[in-house]
Amino acid sequence: VLGPKRGAIHPATRVFQALRIHVNRELENLQRGLAGAVNLLRSGGRLAVISFHSLEDRIVKQFFVQMSTGCVCPPALALCGCARKEVLRVITRKPVTATEAELRQNPRARSAKLRAMEKVA
Repeated sequence: VLGPKRGAIHPATRVFQALRIHVNRELENLQRGLAGAVNLLRSGGRLAVISFHSLEDRIVKQFFVQMSTGCVCPPALALCGCARKEVLRVITRKPVTATEAELRQNPRARSAKLRAMEKVA
């Protein structure tokens, strides 16, 4: 009988992770924390977020896209009707991930993704 593959995640790990995320309401708290952080930033202030799994990263990415999008009115309109302004500017176009050298020193960094934005308004 062969042992588990190196780097393979035990199925129970995912179950306990899901339970922890649900019980602690981590995804809802992440959304509230992002909004609160933007409100605390001054113009020119930077917000950097490290996510450790895809659910967190999706929320961070969507939040950053939403906050960096200006007017969403159709181009055919002569005047903007939405009055929507860009609040954040993207610093990291793609998420920053650990290099091979970093992963050799710290294998737990394999899933970490860093995204950063700067407040413009």
